[in-house]
Amino acid sequence: MTHQSQLMRLGLFDARVPRYTSYPTAPHFSASVTPSLFTSWIEQIPEGSAISLYMHVPFCRRLCWFCACRTQGTSSDDPVIAYAETLRQEIALLRKHLPKGITLSRLHWGGGTPTMLPADQMKMLADLIFEAVPLGEGAEFSVEIDPNEIDETRLDALKAVGMNRASIGVQDFDEEIQKTIGRDQSYELTKQVCDMIRDRGIRSLNADILYGLPHQTTERIADSVQKLLSLSPDRVALYGYAHVPWMSRRQQLIPSDAMPTPEERLKLFETASQLFEWDGYRAIGIDHFARPDDGLAVAQAKGTLRRNFQGYTDDTAPVLVGLGASSISRFPQGFAQNAPSTSAHTKAIRAGEFSTHKGHVYSGEDTLRARIIEALMCDFALSRAEILRDFKVTPERLDMLLRNAADAFPGMVKLDTSGLTIPPHGRPLTRMIARAFDAYDQTKAQHSAAI
Repeated sequence: MTHQSQLMRLGLFDARVPRYTSYPTAPHFSASVTPSLFTSWIEQIPEGSAISLYMHVPFCRRLCWFCACRTQGTSSDDPVIAYAETLRQEIALLRKHLPKGITLSRLHWGGGTPTMLPADQMKMLADLIFEAVPLGEGAEFSVEIDPNEIDETRLDALKAVGMNRASIGVQDFDEEIQKTIGRDQSYELTKQVCDMIRDRGIRSLNADILYGLPHQTTERIADSVQKLLSLSPDRVALYGYAHVPWMSRRQQLIPSDAMPTPEERLKLFETASQLFEWDGYRAIGIDHFARPDDGLAVAQAKGTLRRNFQGYTDDTAPVLVGLGASSISRFPQGFAQNAPSTSAHTKAIRAGEFSTHKGHVYSGEDTLRARIIEALMCDFALSRAEILRDFKVTPERLDMLLRNAADAFPGMVKLDTSGLTIPPHGRPLTRMIARAFDAYDQTKAQHSAAI
């Protein structure tokens, strides 16, 4: 039996599974987490500790058809400036409830398109954030930059307020594919912006590229990857395009009959992966690649790689606070998500309370299963000794969980007294193996393809 036929037999090409950037995943959040509970979690952060902060800007100058993120298009800066005022009030509210001595280990601005913010608004928001939560030693401040929506003035402003990591979305450089997904972005423009970023001394550059796009072939993705490699990003996220037109109406503009088959998607991923590794990048988890001296590669080597809503991270802060509409926060107690619409979020903030819309309070085996899933997603391995040391679980219960997963994927996992390992030939199934430890009903959520 060939490797591909084994993967087919185990359901890789048919399955839809979570990406496991959290556990439980967002579709299982409920109204159990209220603004008052979120406020209490903020107030319970230990004094003098380090936290992470994510700020969401849900606006785009144009809406790319492939994107399923919560964003809204605007040709005017007025809604963006009004939203910045809401963020200002939200930061002040956060500062009011934060314990003393809190510092930032990571600050990330995402979207949408945070670089739609005018330069003066960028400075205002950064200054307010750092007044409330100063950057700690070795902290990172990263911003998602749209090459179509950036200029010298805004880059200067970001550099001046401390941005030291930039992230650009590439998706694909092929012109036909770009037209099909509603994302016009030339290689020349992307290179120009990368050069502008490097010229300002930004020490790290991230890039996103997609596989599984309409009209994508191994030749076309190889060409796009080679062009991306010429830009020398420090780390790359190779995401599988999630074609979910039943969830994202704008994706209905993309012809479904132009999509590659699941088997072709796997080949596209393997082609791109080989090119990154041949160029000296190290594979990180299921879909990232990094230079050997990048923080992700260092964390992987140390066993401290983690996973959150932005993907893989070397940040080990136990608290991530989300600012802005739809943002998700993570605490040792659980998750909290802000109201998804900008109007509902703004209404709550202007009334003097957080816009917490839903979330999840950890209970039962949540934290145990979350760590098991994260370990598999990050390290393709689970240490039995670590789990028994850190969690209140009996050896018999843990062994049963591990055995059930191993039995579900014969030949694709290794189970012994040290724990469970996913060898290289089984790694395309990682998300499915992780699902074996998910206690929540997956039939209620519509997830992306497993490959």
